[in-house]
Amino acid sequence: MPMIHFDVYRGRTPAEISQLLEVAHKVFVEVLEIPEGDRYQVVHQHEPYEMVIQDTGLGFTRSQQVVVMSIFSKERREDQKQRLYRELVEALETRCGIAPNDVMMSFFINGDADWSFGFGRAQFLTGELT
Repeated sequence: MPMIHFDVYRGRTPAEISQLLEVAHKVFVEVLEIPEGDRYQVVHQHEPYEMVIQDTGLGFTRSQQVVVMSIFSKERREDQKQRLYRELVEALETRCGIAPNDVMMSFFINGDADWSFGFGRAQFLTGELT
């Protein structure tokens, strides 16, 4: 936990997608202090006409390299979220060549009862996970 869904335009190579996921995971591990093996990432690729990602009136444009991350997670502190936003954008620009204006993130907060990792059990509630 967290589970991250990446929405991107179709056309990236498998190596580019792997790099995106690896870079993101490293930042999440460092900033949110999650275990290295706590990795849940899903990539959704879309045709350009299937995504409309504007700037909400902030005055910038996005390119075909846009990445939208939906982060499903337990509650995190505001300072952690702000650090994650900043460091993830920096890492994606440095290691993947994705411009900061092409990265959008949003947290979806949930609790222990909202997760089952298999076997039909809520492992945070049963005590299998803490």
